[in-house]
Amino acid sequence: MMKIAYILPALTHYGGAERIIVEKANYMAEFFNYNVYIITLFQDQKSANCYHLFKTIKQFNLSIPYHLQYNYRYPKRLWKKIIIYNYMRKKLTKTIHTIGPDILVGVSYSKAELVSTIRCDSKKVIECHEPRAFHFNIQNRSFTHKLYAKYFYFKIIEKNADLIVTLTNESKNQWKKAKQVEVIPNFSTMQIKQFSTCKDKRIIAVGRLREEKGFFRLINIWKVVSEKYSDWQLDIYGEGELMNNLTEFIKANNINNVTLRGRSDNISKEYATSSICVVTSHLEGFSIVLLEALKHGLPCIAFDCPYGPRHIIEDEKCGFLIEDGNNKQFIEKLCHLIEDEQLRKKFSTAAIARAKLFDTDIIMKQWRNLFEKIAKQ
Repeated sequence: MMKIAYILPALTHYGGAERIIVEKANYMAEFFNYNVYIITLFQDQKSANCYHLFKTIKQFNLSIPYHLQYNYRYPKRLWKKIIIYNYMRKKLTKTIHTIGPDILVGVSYSKAELVSTIRCDSKKVIECHEPRAFHFNIQNRSFTHKLYAKYFYFKIIEKNADLIVTLTNESKNQWKKAKQVEVIPNFSTMQIKQFSTCKDKRIIAVGRLREEKGFFRLINIWKVVSEKYSDWQLDIYGEGELMNNLTEFIKANNINNVTLRGRSDNISKEYATSSICVVTSHLEGFSIVLLEALKHGLPCIAFDCPYGPRHIIEDEKCGFLIEDGNNKQFIEKLCHLIEDEQLRKKFSTAAIARAKLFDTDIIMKQWRNLFEKIAKQ
């Protein structure tokens, strides 16, 4: 029986990568009868998961105190970091030897260099939920971080990982020196109880309130649109460090008919009672939000940013792809959809059909074939 062990930072906060990993793990345990293990590096024993794991999945929380290094200034911080890192490597290695997995999966880039260099007999897979460029394009990345990532971090992963799995072909092309690279897109297990009628005068945006999600440019776009269509509402769902900044930005610019709703316990209902979904990210690994919106029959408008939206939206069939950063074009297309209910309904039908290409069973069959293939190599 196949043994799979996933390694990720924690399952204590809501996020796209965390949710998809739990959904994959549950599917493998229930339908493939795999022995699946979850290893969290930084989660302590008392912290509850945000997502429910299937009953047969065993979880190991290593409780590594990685944050303690930040209590010190350099150069002592560097010394503490080395001590904690070595402790983490030792504890992770012991846990992996206890499990004895056939395949070890490092989730995204959090300590991927550690996962790919662990001494064990397992095949080492790095599952990328964001493109490599994420480490170079986001403003809060330090120069030192970018330099280390470019010249050391990714080279360590390429040299040691047995397999890299990306979400798109564009991301795949960034791993030219890796041993083996495959592309498997994400899926959504969200159960649809109600489709959008495309009649509600409401636009929805969903995502973690972080810099890369581009909510500031969305609000600037909405400022123009709302002045023309004052009977329409923009609702933004999500939590994050920019909540206060966005709130102040909306107030300072006197923007109407936009509300930061926080996290929803029933986001499916919110999709179904909206008529358009907008995504204004600067960077996307894949965009589960777009896929969820399409499943509800929502026409979508997104910037054609690297690397995800173009793989989900068929331009002018189920929505609009906008030249990245072209706010004027985004405004024009959004106004066009607001004004044309029949076009929204046409896009809605195509959206539902498009979403079926990312069916859970189809995607999980790809994972099964890949794991069984690499386990035999």
